[in-house]
Amino acid sequence: MTSQKIPEKMQAAQVVEYNAPYKITIVPVSSDLAPSELLIRVAVAFLCHTDFMVREGILGTPLPITGSHEGAGTVVAVGSAVTAFAPGDRVMAGMLYHACGSCPECKGPQPPPQYCANATACGIKGADGFFAEYARIDSRTAAKVPANVGFVTAAPLACAGCTVYKGVFAKALGLKVVGIDARDGGLELTRKGGADVVVDARKGDGAVVEGVRRVTGGAGVTATVNLSDAKAAAATSCAVTRMHSTVVHVAQPENVTIPFTELIMRDIRVRGSLVSSAKEAQDMLQLVADHGISVHSNAFEGLGEMEQLIELAESGKMKGKGVVIIDQAQIDAEGKGAL
Repeated sequence: MTSQKIPEKMQAAQVVEYNAPYKITIVPVSSDLAPSELLIRVAVAFLCHTDFMVREGILGTPLPITGSHEGAGTVVAVGSAVTAFAPGDRVMAGMLYHACGSCPECKGPQPPPQYCANATACGIKGADGFFAEYARIDSRTAAKVPANVGFVTAAPLACAGCTVYKGVFAKALGLKVVGIDARDGGLELTRKGGADVVVDARKGDGAVVEGVRRVTGGAGVTATVNLSDAKAAAATSCAVTRMHSTVVHVAQPENVTIPFTELIMRDIRVRGSLVSSAKEAQDMLQLVADHGISVHSNAFEGLGEMEQLIELAESGKMKGKGVVIIDQAQIDAEGKGAL
């Protein structure tokens, strides 16, 4: 079922060779949907750290591939088995594509299909992503965007937001928050985001630990979410966490290094986290809507500005998230209340 005439071709920003700039190409719009699929007109796409790993060949991505695994837009067509979405729905697109439903991960304790050994991933491996005018997505990993949440906020939440959902939105969940960063811009955003205590990591590990323990009665924080690739970040995360508690590691350095004195002697539980289930994504968006949460974004207009966005991201000076506005008309419709 479709809601509008779908063009035969579209623009897309693709990785066509490793360690090279994105190439703006004209590619077919594939509207021949599988039963569980949606076709969306992309409004906003997000540039994530993983996109750099794709460009560098670290993930072994077959090329060419349309980049970006985080996006948001409007449904224009649905597959024959889709009942939860209809043309005109505003959606946040999930990264996982075609979970098998039969592997141990799909049948495990996590709500499927959060993990799947056989799934492909939009913009990463096996399926094109959201640096394009249209995209095919799996309805089983998509979530509806509430009316008072904008596409610019929703797109960066599709992976980065889902992965750190309960940590990033801790204030909205009623928790006390300690924020640690080593950049002036990051510290500023942490304060503006409502952290109860902000600690400058540039003062050294000892000062950071002392500062955190001072405001937690000497015990350390109940749980820590680590988003930093810095070599010492995992160790620092364990050091500021109280004994027998949990560190959720989201960052993706080449190696995660933790001294045994922090991990073993203090009985710290370290767990990884990747994306979320569709239900958790929907719950997150509702929390964003209920509390008026927004994402600080650096918006670039159109695929032609891809390299400017990448230059800013690589400079280390970007505050917040980098997004590409694919369809300004959908953004304008939000401002007019025509959602």
